Amino acid sequence: MSKNYYITTPIYYPSAKPHMGHAYSSIVADFFARFKRIDGYNVFYLTGTDEHGLKIQKAAEGKNQDPLDFCNEISKTFKDLSETLNLSNTDFIRTTEKRHHKSVQNLWNILEKKGEIYLSKYSGWYSISDEAFYLEDDIEEKNGSKVAKLSGSSVEWIEEESYFFKLSKWEDKLLELYENNKKFILPKSRKNEVVSFVKSGLKDLSVSRKSFSWGIKVPTNNDHVIYVWLDALTNYMSALNYPDTKNSLYKNFWPADLHLIGKDILRFHAVYWPAFLLAADLPLPKRIYGHGWILSGDEKMSKSKGNILDPLEIINEYGLDPLRYYLLKEVSFGNDGNISKDKLISCINSDLANNFGNLCQRVLTFTEKNLSLTVPNKVNFLDDDLNILNNFSNNYDKLMDYIDNQNINSYMNFIVDQMFLANKYFNDQEPWKKKNDFKRLNTIIYTSLELIRKIAILLYPVIPYSSLKVLNIFNINEKKIKVDTIKNNQYLENGMKINKINILFNKVE
Repeated sequence: MSKNYYITTPIYYPSAKPHMGHAYSSIVADFFARFKRIDGYNVFYLTGTDEHGLKIQKAAEGKNQDPLDFCNEISKTFKDLSETLNLSNTDFIRTTEKRHHKSVQNLWNILEKKGEIYLSKYSGWYSISDEAFYLEDDIEEKNGSKVAKLSGSSVEWIEEESYFFKLSKWEDKLLELYENNKKFILPKSRKNEVVSFVKSGLKDLSVSRKSFSWGIKVPTNNDHVIYVWLDALTNYMSALNYPDTKNSLYKNFWPADLHLIGKDILRFHAVYWPAFLLAADLPLPKRIYGHGWILSGDEKMSKSKGNILDPLEIINEYGLDPLRYYLLKEVSFGNDGNISKDKLISCINSDLANNFGNLCQRVLTFTEKNLSLTVPNKVNFLDDDLNILNNFSNNYDKLMDYIDNQNINSYMNFIVDQMFLANKYFNDQEPWKKKNDFKRLNTIIYTSLELIRKIAILLYPVIPYSSLKVLNIFNINEKKIKVDTIKNNQYLENGMKINKINILFNKVE
């Protein structure tokens, strides 16, 4: 089995500054990337910005800026956010880079040579905000204006010369793909949406625009720019130095293991992207996961609605790891979620401060007073000790399955349960009453330290800063973290010196 793993976020459209939805996608991708690394995988984690199209051109014009200068400025805010969120991304791709232009034009040339693209005239509805073409059935009228049902964005009728991709030709092949690969699209509700859309009949897709200039030129006709989605989707390969399919990056990591996207761009990734690749005779990604939106109140966040939630404000007030923990635990992955400050504070106070932080403080304080911060020896496990320690080995395969099927919430529930049980174990065993039974005291402390180590390893992909502080108790640095060691009940060496720890999480009053 290959030990390479390639995960991507959507590349973000930098027409405005990042919001919580962007942060959520990136944090979820980082969670999977970090877990796969501690599971021994060589991980390539990609994020970036999609910088072409009419929407960007108009946004730049609105600020009297050259489009590239505008993109340089806004793209930097997304790159800075990657650092602020402590993302472990391998690369940050920009569609204005030469390596990307080369990839897109190569893919276009292949499609054109294979007869998959032809020149005609486009007449229909177009959303500048979504950079998407919509059919009549996709449109509704609201407050006297035509809008897309899917996004609520305004649409306008356009007529212009355009190149078309023979999307209709691939309808049966796509349905065959979805039928034969049950988990190509997750969650199941998203797959059902896609299958229903394709079964309703596919029409050929306009893949160029002539009415504006900000984009990658069609190689054989400089009057046209390539449709922004055909351009943007190719980033997943251009980051691997496509079209050089013999280089090590491409050979090791394509096809992608997981394209993580928001549900609003599902059609582009689950219909158009595999159709382009099938037509070009290129390997398909293994999975596309369409997660829900992070809502502001009951609405999707958007610049036009003025309801943007700034992740930096939450981080500045409550800290990064608490935000990461909250988003991964409290949002039902695959469904819409929102930021509730009350629930965020509850996560900080109950789970992080009271459960995990307090457990670490109590066990280490007791170990310092009674064992001089030394891992005890002469350990004799009883059923009470083994039962709680074996929770990790007994559920190890389940945890791996949760990760491989993007079941974040079950993974998080397991951790929360173990934090509660570890605290209960320490309370119930009452080591402070065992000072005359040194062997039993040793075993209780050893077991408690092992529980802290195991929980910290599972928390590493969730709250990396804080878990590394905990793992430093045992002199375990980032390179030494191995998830399979949670199956080992006697990992800690007898007599090993351990380190003190400051308060991990301050309660929010």
